[in-house]
Amino acid sequence: MTASAVVTGLGVAAPNGLGTQDFWAATRAGKSGIGRITRFDPARYPSQLAGEIPGFAAEELLPGRLLPQTDRMTRLALVAADWALADAGVRPADLPAFDMGVVTASASGGFEFGQGELQKLWSKGSQYVSAYQSFAWFYAVNSGQISIRNGMKGPSGVIVSDQAGGLDAVAQARRQIRKGTPLIVTGAVDASICPWGWVAQMAGGRLSTRSEPARAYLPFDDEASGHVPGEGGAILILEEASAARRRGAKIYGEIAGYGTTFDPRPGSGRPPGLRRAIELALRDARLEPSDVDVVFADAAALPDHDRVEAEAIGAVFGPRGVPVTAPKSMTGRLYSGGAPLDLSAALLAIEEGLIPPTVNVAPSPGYGLDLVVAQPRPARLRTAMVLARGHGGFNSAMAVRAL
Repeated sequence: MTASAVVTGLGVAAPNGLGTQDFWAATRAGKSGIGRITRFDPARYPSQLAGEIPGFAAEELLPGRLLPQTDRMTRLALVAADWALADAGVRPADLPAFDMGVVTASASGGFEFGQGELQKLWSKGSQYVSAYQSFAWFYAVNSGQISIRNGMKGPSGVIVSDQAGGLDAVAQARRQIRKGTPLIVTGAVDASICPWGWVAQMAGGRLSTRSEPARAYLPFDDEASGHVPGEGGAILILEEASAARRRGAKIYGEIAGYGTTFDPRPGSGRPPGLRRAIELALRDARLEPSDVDVVFADAAALPDHDRVEAEAIGAVFGPRGVPVTAPKSMTGRLYSGGAPLDLSAALLAIEEGLIPPTVNVAPSPGYGLDLVVAQPRPARLRTAMVLARGHGGFNSAMAVRAL
């Protein structure tokens, strides 16, 4: 029988809540963390809003020796991992090193580190590796730092598939659980709110240029004009279900099914791959569409992308056939950190029986979605589907369910 991978710990760092409890309290109440950028002066840029994490004091949460070696992304990830392990009731020092692994994702967080290296290169007399080398190397830093800090010598890796990467990392973690590793730290945190990262994000042509936080990021709304970026994400602890039960761990839910596809090239005449990813996740979980109680949408906030997603959801679940929500409307899109944050929200929603709202959005009837807006919706929830799409054609879907 295939081993069941369950979530026993959550560590959240989000623009609308630092820590799982604060995040969930804000999310269920519809509190937004989007505002004008404060980490640098955005006056020269067309896009000036972001979901920033306030009040994060790394020097109070991490050993001083780590601070010179890391940037904001890695510090957030290390703290989130600490919180997730504590939430799971796990002390890494008590476990065999090869029984623990780390699989995370990265998409844009290396920009800040790379910018720092460029600044050092420009400094008189400095000798450093090239910014390109440091940026490529940085993809592995999150996973490596978590492994080193906690003495974890089991399977390790970093998935790079843009905003779908967070789900892909959790799926890879589940594979390692099924292969016999008892515990995997997984998920993702991203942070690239810095001038170099900002220019790179704007170059994609998908950022909103509106200046009013409540009108800037409007997925499935007729006024949608792009997304607001954010920083943060979530780290999850995955364990084999029977082992988690034996030690009396709290189980948030099971990673029940996963599907991933890649869109065909433009102009090929072939349909987008998101619907197929949802169907694969349902098949992997041995679920029918009617078994799914809520969908956490990718929510690109670009009309053509929103239509693709709405059509995929409608094709699988029927017109207005399942409640849909996009809590990332309160945080912005967190790149690889966004999907693990949605996964955490889905597990917390199942636990409480409450679908968090999509804020500030007046859903267009043309999309045919039962979008939960303005207020949270009480509901009996046992199974949720989380969707994520990455730039360039990545599609991922993950089903989680209560046990």
